[in-house]
Amino acid sequence: MSLDTLPTVGGPSLAQERRLVTAIPGPRSQELLDRKAAAVASGVGHTVPIHAVAAGGGVVVDADGNSLIDLGSGIAVTSVGNAHPAVVAAVQEQVAAFTHTCFMISPYDSYVAVAEALNRLTPGDHAKKSALFNSGAEAVENAVKIARKFTGRQAVVAFDHAYHGRTNLTMALTAKNMPYKSGFGPFAAEVYRAPLSYPYRDGLTGPEAAAKAISLIEKQVGAENLAAVIIEPIQGEGGFIVPADGFLNAIVDWCRDNGVVFIADEVQSGFARTGAMFASEHFGIVPDLVTTAKGIAAGLPLAAVTGRAEIMDATHTGGLGGTYGGNPVACAAALASIDAFENEGLIERAQQIGAALKDRLHALQANDPRIGDVRGHGAMIAAEFVDPTTGAPDAALTAAVAKASIAEGVIVLTCGTYGNVIRFLPPLSIGDELLHEGLDIVAAALARN
Repeated sequence: MSLDTLPTVGGPSLAQERRLVTAIPGPRSQELLDRKAAAVASGVGHTVPIHAVAAGGGVVVDADGNSLIDLGSGIAVTSVGNAHPAVVAAVQEQVAAFTHTCFMISPYDSYVAVAEALNRLTPGDHAKKSALFNSGAEAVENAVKIARKFTGRQAVVAFDHAYHGRTNLTMALTAKNMPYKSGFGPFAAEVYRAPLSYPYRDGLTGPEAAAKAISLIEKQVGAENLAAVIIEPIQGEGGFIVPADGFLNAIVDWCRDNGVVFIADEVQSGFARTGAMFASEHFGIVPDLVTTAKGIAAGLPLAAVTGRAEIMDATHTGGLGGTYGGNPVACAAALASIDAFENEGLIERAQQIGAALKDRLHALQANDPRIGDVRGHGAMIAAEFVDPTTGAPDAALTAAVAKASIAEGVIVLTCGTYGNVIRFLPPLSIGDELLHEGLDIVAAALARN
């Protein structure tokens, strides 16, 4: 297939099939990779060596005509599916009307409508307000700003294995050194780290793990100095770690008792990804502030902080904002995406995908002790690979399985502090046949390594 005959648009109209026309990378993709090496800073890496030209449903098509099964969704971004027809239509209509005024200069309806939707959808029935930004890291930075302003305190606690972004403050909050922090310091001050509940490795109940974390916070920081605790209800880059039952609840209760703002970072886990609109719902917690991004706008850059109105309103006028924050095109995409999440059965679809993923991975685990743990909720599932004798993380096996899967036309992503976790984040638009074929390829790759 020549480049001239490739589809010029993506979306669900693409053939939903795995198709390998060339080895990966093919010659046209290699041309782009060579150009990338010459023109793009080497610090910007890539996972899959292809030149993407179209995507939709559960596939990504490259310039050589290869069609790859997508089990990554651009890191949980295209949850409603790439080029979802309603998103495309909304974006086209908005682009034809206007592309930018800056909401801080000339406000417009779609920003307000997104804020209203977030206020309605995020956990809790208290009065809420929202502010819109561009990226998850930017949302986290602003959540911390808001918490500090509200409490008059400076310290912030994050947790082991956390990932909150690549800006200076969010690098300080992020736990993993390589590739996110090494050589980029010094980092923002008044950031402290507490131990996370990691059931597979710590052997603690949720309340026990919470007591350990709270003791450290009280001794090393002091509640009177603490503005906020920030945590991913289900960790993303850290390895899809799901805390033991009761852990988050105890942390939230301690924060309430001590006037500390509890921030749930739902950048990766939000918007139906876990089989609930927000992962916090699985634990029965109501955060004070919630940060969102990724799946909110189907691939357009948008993020938000949503929270208790009295906390959100603590900041002086002009203290929040940004030139592009809440861009009208991104807001149009978000409103169409939110409608799809609510009205196209995508929460239920995430639950179905999660059941299929867990069933298959547990079956593999029963016959292969190198799969130490299978965990997650909904379409946010991970397998942790270990040395079966010692339980030590096996990053080499993880990388080999991912590389072999990609070579066979299945996009998978790795993660984890130790680099030993494969995470499964398929778009919620993926069909069962493609999903199972993708898992077949991953299983075969594991068997060969």
